[in-house]
Amino acid sequence: MSPFKSSTGLPDNIAGALCYFFPFVGGVVFLALEKRSRFVLFHALQSLITFGVLMILHVLSGFVPILGSLMSAILSLCSFAVWLLMIYHALSSRWYKLPWVGNVAESQLPHL
Repeated sequence: MSPFKSSTGLPDNIAGALCYFFPFVGGVVFLALEKRSRFVLFHALQSLITFGVLMILHVLSGFVPILGSLMSAILSLCSFAVWLLMIYHALSSRWYKLPWVGNVAESQLPHL
């Protein structure tokens, strides 16, 4: 268990995991509430960006004739895998960066 606590009163690893447990919404909530922990802010930003992009891709796949349903099924499986992976890493107190998204999230962090 993480010895650090976020400004929400939760341990960092639990707060980071909650950012992913409630995709997109968890990221928005913790961005609004967190004032101190770079770990939680990073996971909130990464969750927001990742699941925001996945939602947009799901919507766009609905406009693709014939292959749209296959693309949507593949996106759903990938989304589920990323969701599980990120919850696991956040609970393990790991600063795990997804390709591309992790660098964008990290660059947006305030210097506390």
